[in-house]
Amino acid sequence: MDRHSHHPEIAARLKRASGHLLKVIDMIESDKDCVAVAQQLQAVSNALISAKRQYVSDHIEHCLEIQEGMSMRDVAAQMKAMKAITKYL
Repeated sequence: MDRHSHHPEIAARLKRASGHLLKVIDMIESDKDCVAVAQQLQAVSNALISAKRQYVSDHIEHCLEIQEGMSMRDVAAQMKAMKAITKYL
């Protein structure tokens, strides 16, 4: 399996969210209903959170690994990397 097999999917999600955000900006500039704007902002926010979680999960699954026989220094480095990325979940 490719190390970053989900990156094209994540990029596509982010591009859709970007387009959606531009539409929300247009709604605000056009003085659309506040509730409708808030609802769309929530949708954009959820899309970004979903993409971020997928990206972080993909990194954990494919880029971090502890193997038998690794030195304690290497294990500690992997654990440090895990802690660094999980703060973004």
